[in-house]
Amino acid sequence: MPNVRYELIATCPHTKARRGRLHTPHGTVETPFFMPVGTQGTVKTVGSEDIEGLGFEQVLSNTYHLSLRPGADLVEQLGGLHRFMSWNGAILTDSGGYQVMSLSNTRKIDDQGVTFRSHLDGSLHYLPPERSIEIQGQLGVDISMCLDECPPYPCTRDEAANAMRRTHLWAPRNLAVRRETQAVFGIVQGGVHEDLRRESAEFISSLPFDGVAIGGVSVGEPTEMQYPVVEFTAPLLPADKARYLMGVGHPKDILHGVASGIDMFDCVLPTRMARHHALYTLDGRVNIRAKRWADHNGPVDEGSVFPQTERYSAAYMRHLFVAGEALGARLATLHNLAFYARLMREIREAIEQGTWPELAARYAQA
Repeated sequence: MPNVRYELIATCPHTKARRGRLHTPHGTVETPFFMPVGTQGTVKTVGSEDIEGLGFEQVLSNTYHLSLRPGADLVEQLGGLHRFMSWNGAILTDSGGYQVMSLSNTRKIDDQGVTFRSHLDGSLHYLPPERSIEIQGQLGVDISMCLDECPPYPCTRDEAANAMRRTHLWAPRNLAVRRETQAVFGIVQGGVHEDLRRESAEFISSLPFDGVAIGGVSVGEPTEMQYPVVEFTAPLLPADKARYLMGVGHPKDILHGVASGIDMFDCVLPTRMARHHALYTLDGRVNIRAKRWADHNGPVDEGSVFPQTERYSAAYMRHLFVAGEALGARLATLHNLAFYARLMREIREAIEQGTWPELAARYAQA
């Protein structure tokens, strides 16, 4: 049997939040947790030692990108993705479905799978569910995501229903080809429609997936449409398995997701925004290139000072971005990841200690 297992150890007295542990072949991951996104086997501007030093225990990489470059055969030959990127923790890989679906002008989808052209060289590729799981098996990751169809926003009810139907059609095919110890998570679709989400949650939960994700809630819809879907769907997922909210990563959205019963998150926001000179603080996101920081000989936020970056002033970080120095993006990335690591640590503590209202107040402006 796949050796990934969820263990519930505490629940929040104020919300539906869960405190648990996800046991994987590469260690136990404390939940709820956030995964830095290392799409191509790298979290941009930082090394695996940086990520480990910040306290992260699991990262996300992408099947689509790694299968095109450097190729799953080479990664397998070199000992798997963990050894290839020198990462000691757990790894989850997205199936590549979202990336393929976003290539609307260069792909064709039917009930058998997806045919698409590489964004690198235009070469033609065929990706059925079986091939996605096979590639992830070659990468040797801890958790493989099933290939699903992720409908864009906005879409009609019929389009959402058809994407859900195809996701359900592919789900057993994903499971049928997994390696003996390969853990695979299912994905619930259904757009913003509660009846479709309920139907999808029931179907995906009935299959022997090792965890269940909510997909299609970070594809452009406004927050006021995202939140009801998460609140409605999360409690429908199996209580004895990890619950994953895909692609959601704003601090307030993470707090809402955890309060709804979600255990796992990923998003490019902290690292992408860092490269665009935006730092996360308890007072909200700030633009480090703004003139207000030109002579500020201290941190951007006294409440968000981290060991990895505390020696550098806001004025210096602004100078790096204005001068086009690569160190600016690295320091901003380290700052944002440290902010997220602390957020998740304090979330876990608040669930255990019953102090969720205080936590929510602390991050109200973040």
